[in-house]
Amino acid sequence: MRILAIGLILWVSLVSSAWADCTKEEVCTMMKTMGHFDILNQCPNAAPLLVECKKVSETPVEELPDPQFVENGDGTVKDTVNNLEWLKAGIRNQKYSLKEAEDLAMTSQEAGKTGWRIPTLPELKTLLYNERVTNASGQKAWINPIFDDGRGHYYWTSTTCEKVSVVEDRYQKKLCQQGDQGAWLIHFNIGAIFWHHTTAKNYYVWLVRKSE
Repeated sequence: MRILAIGLILWVSLVSSAWADCTKEEVCTMMKTMGHFDILNQCPNAAPLLVECKKVSETPVEELPDPQFVENGDGTVKDTVNNLEWLKAGIRNQKYSLKEAEDLAMTSQEAGKTGWRIPTLPELKTLLYNERVTNASGQKAWINPIFDDGRGHYYWTSTTCEKVSVVEDRYQKKLCQQGDQGAWLIHFNIGAIFWHHTTAKNYYVWLVRKSE
C-alpha cells in the first residue's frame, strides 16, 4: 500500500511537471478561448505567464473623418465624406453570428443593390451621435438622427480583436485579447462599444457598401 501511495505521488508530480511546462506562447493562445482557472488547471505554474500575456501591445482604432450624411430616398444614406452608402435601418429580423452576418451581407440585394458588407469598427462608429436623440424611427438612441434604429440595438463590425485590441468609448477603456475569435460591436441604445466572441448568435446586422 505504501509503495502504491509513493507511486501515485510520483505520477502526480510528473504529470504536474509536464503541465507546468507550458510556454508563454501556448498560455497566451489559451487565453483567447479559455478562462484563467481552466488554464491553471492545465498549467499549474502559469500564473506569471498569464500576467505577461496581459501585457499585450494595445492597437487602438483609427478614426474616420466626421461624416456628412445625405438621404438617397431609396432606403439608403450616403456619407459624402467617407464615400460610403448605408442602409437607412439595421437588419433586425433575427440575430446572427459574425460569419452568418458576413454571409448575409455577401448575398444581400437591399435597395436593389449589391456589394453590401459588414462595416468596420471605424465605419460603424461614424453612425454614433454625441447625445441620445430621436432618430428616424421616432424613438431615442445614440445614433445620428437620419438613421432608423428604434431604441437602439447591438450590431456587428468586421473588426476583430486581432486588428484592434483596445477601444475607449464614452464609458471606459476596453481591452480584448481574443484575437480573431472576438470582434467589436456597437450598442446604439447606450452608445457603447464592446466585444464578443464571433460565434455568438446574439447580434444584428447593419450593411454598408462603397458609394458609387
